Amino acid sequence: MAYIDPESRLILEPGRALALTCPHCLVVAHVTAVAVPHFAELQASRPAQIGMVFRCDACQAPVFLRFSARAYAPTRIELSARFTEIERARERFDFTHLPEEVAMLFKEALECFSAGACNAFASMCRRTARAAFTDLGEAGKLKFFDALNEVRELATLTPEIFNKVRSVLFGIASDPRPGIPLLDSHEAGILLEVMKDLLYQTYVRRGRLEQAMLVRRFFHEEAQARGNVATLPSACS
Repeated sequence: MAYIDPESRLILEPGRALALTCPHCLVVAHVTAVAVPHFAELQASRPAQIGMVFRCDACQAPVFLRFSARAYAPTRIELSARFTEIERARERFDFTHLPEEVAMLFKEALECFSAGACNAFASMCRRTARAAFTDLGEAGKLKFFDALNEVRELATLTPEIFNKVRSVLFGIASDPRPGIPLLDSHEAGILLEVMKDLLYQTYVRRGRLEQAMLVRRFFHEEAQARGNVATLPSACS
């Protein structure tokens, strides 16, 4: 439990510290409160939400968090154990090998996720998947589905979560315009990791492998050319 005392200090229960992924340095680090609203002003106005400024212990950058006020007592203001990150860390992904439309849509999907718009994120994942299916063709779509089943086994997804993810990406075969299930933040986080893995396996892994093969071929041909030059007979001999 956390609370604000009459001296306007944020007090955490013993052994507890606040940690998150810093939106600036992207390191999972503890944060320290540096600007807490005045106790007397909070008692006078009694807002339902209380914002504070913290400092990232890793990079010293300011981090803004918002807490729900659970109770206003004469000597303390109790806060909810959960907080809202006003500025969330942006998710990273290698878009280099993705088709242009797939990359554009997934970038917007990540922006929705970073903004905490879970269901907008799910909708953009559906559009990203549709663009990928168009690019891959029917055979590629089937491979995409097989990869999803592999993720289910590797990550031991529960049937409920797997069915939601499958419905977001593939819809229901009997409905030409199926709706997208509503997701909470936990489910959206799982969908994010699934999408990143599927796009990596489908595009990024293949692209990097092809690029590596081209580099190997280039150096091989360069080595052969140098070897051939070295063994050519001299014009003076």
